[in-house]
Amino acid sequence: MSAVPAGTAALITVAELAAMPAPPALLDVRWRLGGPPGIDLYRAGHIPGAVFTDLDHDLAAPPGRGGRHPMPAAADFEAAMRRAGVSSDRPVVVYDDADSTAAARAWWLLRYFGHQSVRVLDGGYAAWTRAGHPVEKGLPASAPAAGDFTASPGHLPLLDADGAAALARAGVLLDARAGARYRGETEPVDPVAGHIPGAVSAPTAENVTADGTFRPPADLARRFAALGAADGTAVGAYCGSGVTAAHEVLALTLAGIPASLYTGSWSEWITDPSRPVATGPDPG
Repeated sequence: MSAVPAGTAALITVAELAAMPAPPALLDVRWRLGGPPGIDLYRAGHIPGAVFTDLDHDLAAPPGRGGRHPMPAAADFEAAMRRAGVSSDRPVVVYDDADSTAAARAWWLLRYFGHQSVRVLDGGYAAWTRAGHPVEKGLPASAPAAGDFTASPGHLPLLDADGAAALARAGVLLDARAGARYRGETEPVDPVAGHIPGAVSAPTAENVTADGTFRPPADLARRFAALGAADGTAVGAYCGSGVTAAHEVLALTLAGIPASLYTGSWSEWITDPSRPVATGPDPG
């Protein structure tokens, strides 16, 4: 298993992207829970050269017992990335609206399946336009040249439901959802409210600043240390369906803390009625 990329190597700034001497494979991963569809946002305006990547179809298998956004099969992910122009020896930059919640899913999957040069545009499309850079509208006249990326699974640590339960007892399992969902006060998406017993609430909104860019690595390290994620402690993350949990893993990476991802997350956990459910502010 290869090492988790350290520090800010996982991010790229708008200025750095604009100054790249050769264009990367640029993926537009805008997606919002409940809509509008990301392709509509892409048509309205996108970074020149970006290829729209559909989170629901390109970055996940169909929903089912594996949750709302199960891991895609290696062959399916490989095909989607090749259609987007991704090659193994070409850098990839991924972006979303602003806070990297959706882009982190693409970053994590590409790293998990073996791509060695993937970065998230810090601040996303909002940062690009705020800096006054040009945008394109509509759909490209032609598809990008096909890439040659080969998906090889296992390059980042992965959790299943049993592993998540064990980590909640023996290490630190972070719940990346909003606090009200963790506490079971509301559940707008899944049929059961609450959290995995032993998990610690760590909403991803606290990983970024008001403009959607990530907090400095030292600030993130202090945040996670206060939640129990320190050197030598096994750390993992989950959310509703494995999307915002990838953002948590990215933030942990920036802080220098390796972490596993439970991709099935809460939406898979609750498919088995024998699995326990905790509510309230305490891990339980």
